[in-house]
Amino acid sequence: MQLHEQPDSEVVRQIQSGDDSAFDELMGRYKRPVVNFVFRMLGNADDADDVAQEVFVRVYQKLDTYRPETKFSTWLFALARNAAIDRLRWRKRHPTESIDPDSPLVAATDTAQEVDARELGELIAAAVSELPEDQRTVLVLAVARPLRDKHIATREDPVEGGIVVANSAERPAKRCGEGCVPSWNDVRV
Repeated sequence: MQLHEQPDSEVVRQIQSGDDSAFDELMGRYKRPVVNFVFRMLGNADDADDVAQEVFVRVYQKLDTYRPETKFSTWLFALARNAAIDRLRWRKRHPTESIDPDSPLVAATDTAQEVDARELGELIAAAVSELPEDQRTVLVLAVARPLRDKHIATREDPVEGGIVVANSAERPAKRCGEGCVPSWNDVRV
């Protein structure tokens, strides 16, 4: 069986046995989903790329702590969530200034639709960033990377059932106000 046809658990076993090409396969499978997940938590593409890289370094370093009885993607996205939270905490300690979008240094080549989409994306990102970390994670897992309730429950609080976690996924939407739940797929940031 080819490496790309093998389940994650077998690929992980091969990495643990010293096969570096198996790690390349694992990165190929999960790099884009991890970047997307982290982007939804951070709202910044450059930070998302950096954090995703850090995640895969952590995966390589901590692969001996992975327990095969758990799903690899659950373990991976827990590492990604923790790395994103670390970056958010770092940002709070090291604030930066953004370039003014109205500055003459910023090229005015965007169409009105691109500007509207970017503004909507910024509003959504700002609203999501105001949520507590646990609610933000649930919202990102439920909307940006749709998962079944039991998988979200596994990540957030395995003791509580999926219904409790699903209810907490509804809270951020209610907090935001009626009609304030556009699909992430409709927004290009």
